[in-house]
Amino acid sequence: MRRKLLYSALGLTGLGLLGLVSFAVYWTWFVCAGDVCPSLEQFDEYRPDQPARLYAADGRYFAEVGAEGRTVVRLEQIPQHVIDAFVITEDKRFYRHAGIDYIRILGAVWANIKAGGFAEGFSTITMQLARNIFSEQLSPEKTLLRKVREAKVARQIESRFSKERILELYLNQIAFGTGAFGVESAAQRYFGRPINEMTVAEGAMLAALPKAPSRYNPRRFPDRAIQRRNTVIELMRRENALSDADASIAKAYPLRLFRPARGGTGEIAPYFVEWVRTELVRRFGRQAYEQGLRVMTSLDLDMQGAAERAMERQIRAVEAMSDFEYQTYEQYMARGQGGNADPNRANSPYLQGAFVAMDPRTGGVRALVGGRDFDDSQFNRAVIAQRQPGSTFKPIVYSTAIRTGRPASYFIDDEPIEVPQLDGSLWAPQNYDLKFEGRVTMRRALYQSRNLPAIRLTMELGESGVVEMAKSFGLTTKVPPYPSIALGSADVFPIEMIAAYSTFANLGWRVPANPILRVETADGRRLYEAQPERVQVLSREEAWLMVDMMKDVVRRGSGTAVLRGGFTLPTAGKTGTTNDYTDVWYIGYTTDLVAGVWMGFDQPRKIIRDAQGGRLAAPAWTAFMREVYQRKPPSPDWPVPLGIIRMEIDPATGLRAGPGCMSDSVRVEFFLPGTEPQSECPRPFPF
Repeated sequence: MRRKLLYSALGLTGLGLLGLVSFAVYWTWFVCAGDVCPSLEQFDEYRPDQPARLYAADGRYFAEVGAEGRTVVRLEQIPQHVIDAFVITEDKRFYRHAGIDYIRILGAVWANIKAGGFAEGFSTITMQLARNIFSEQLSPEKTLLRKVREAKVARQIESRFSKERILELYLNQIAFGTGAFGVESAAQRYFGRPINEMTVAEGAMLAALPKAPSRYNPRRFPDRAIQRRNTVIELMRRENALSDADASIAKAYPLRLFRPARGGTGEIAPYFVEWVRTELVRRFGRQAYEQGLRVMTSLDLDMQGAAERAMERQIRAVEAMSDFEYQTYEQYMARGQGGNADPNRANSPYLQGAFVAMDPRTGGVRALVGGRDFDDSQFNRAVIAQRQPGSTFKPIVYSTAIRTGRPASYFIDDEPIEVPQLDGSLWAPQNYDLKFEGRVTMRRALYQSRNLPAIRLTMELGESGVVEMAKSFGLTTKVPPYPSIALGSADVFPIEMIAAYSTFANLGWRVPANPILRVETADGRRLYEAQPERVQVLSREEAWLMVDMMKDVVRRGSGTAVLRGGFTLPTAGKTGTTNDYTDVWYIGYTTDLVAGVWMGFDQPRKIIRDAQGGRLAAPAWTAFMREVYQRKPPSPDWPVPLGIIRMEIDPATGLRAGPGCMSDSVRVEFFLPGTEPQSECPRPFPF
């Protein structure tokens, strides 16, 4: 009997030794043979991807773009209580093991046996780091083979690197949900402050997230998140990382999350951020996502907020009008339809809008709104939509006329017209009021936004000449050489149409819109700096005449809503409305700011009866400008160029005023040298 027991013991021992030898061979040759397990040389060179960080024009950080949201920090920048929270929660024997916690393995095996399935894991911090960094080589499935490979790599890491280096990489690598990776990004995302300012309760909240970021998301599930946070605090107390009193205070600490400015995603200026992202990728490729670039943008955070408020208030006012017949944004969201729009298409069913404000001198975009809700529709209506500009195109027609020597007092017929079409039909356009005024000056035709004079002038100038002028103004979309282009029938990118008005604000020089001022590497090396591309489109005198004509749009024309709304600084602009009332615009400017508003449906349809840019869009522009100029110095008027001739004329004839003119009808007009009238108005015929 004893002999049998001895043989059995020897047999079991032999099998055990054989098993150990087999496991050692398997460990060495198969578990991490060839390219299955990564080389630690990669670990030596590993630097976590860091997103590009975006800063406003005043230097304030406001967003980041990248495949992963991460800002790398050194271990000494992380408070000890935050480090303790992670170590105690994730791997309390971290400082005592060499990559594998055998005690935890036995505990996990026993817990899983009792549960009859997978209930508890045994990954150490080092094993998690190995899995996160070498995710391409180590499959994500929860299998024993993967765990063995993680353990093998973890042992190699521990044999080569200090605990401090391992912990630093881990805390900069780990995922926290909502696109945040690493403790610094998580601290900014959830609490709006850097990691070195985290309280004990906030540090414990961060340590609570990696276990299940979605389940414990404090914004979506605050009660569940607090419960998990307090569990972490209790673990810290039991491990003597916190006193009883400090633990009690931390558990009672309220959950105070960072609430970013409104912008659909909860982020600031999401349409602007997405535009910057595309520009960075175009210039730098994947480096834009990996190297932690510092991007100084032209965004003014105060102007951005003013633009969002002004546009949303005015669109809601339009939705509240008695003849608005469609589903409102609030109704759409109340029915739970939000968040289903295709991000690459313009297909939201409610009234939309776009807003752009830029510095005409540099092209720097100060505010940009590409839609009402970025979460619901990421389609950027300010940058990539193509819409008919309506009468906002007319200043290009009149600039062509001024450029060819026609003065503002030049007469055009405002009479019915029929234009033959290619299909043999006749096009018979109308004015918005369905009336005709006979002979009118260019000045009057522009400020009253009359269609027939603009069409006749385009045909007189030659459609191809107007098309070339449109290109000079920076429009890159196709403008066909037809008379209807005078009414803004050709699609444009809103941002290009608005930037075109920088030509007037700058007295002749066009500057394209640009969102980026400067790009630097994380260590301060400059990669890019914007150089404003100034293109002279009109002479100083020609542009000043256009500004003066467009001032009349505000003083006595289709844009008087600007004055009625209380904006009284020197300004000029133009309303825009398409013939079928599907698009309404107002683009206006001062000497230091150009801004434009568009409103319409993604799938074009009539907004309301008799929709007019001056009625629907101009109030949003006015509200924005009033708020902006409450915080900045008033803009000066445009100085009269020396070459401009000031002359009193008879408005009925366009001739120079003289003794024969009625004194109460004489008014002042401005001319380029050589275009002023040479003769006086005749004396009235005596009866």
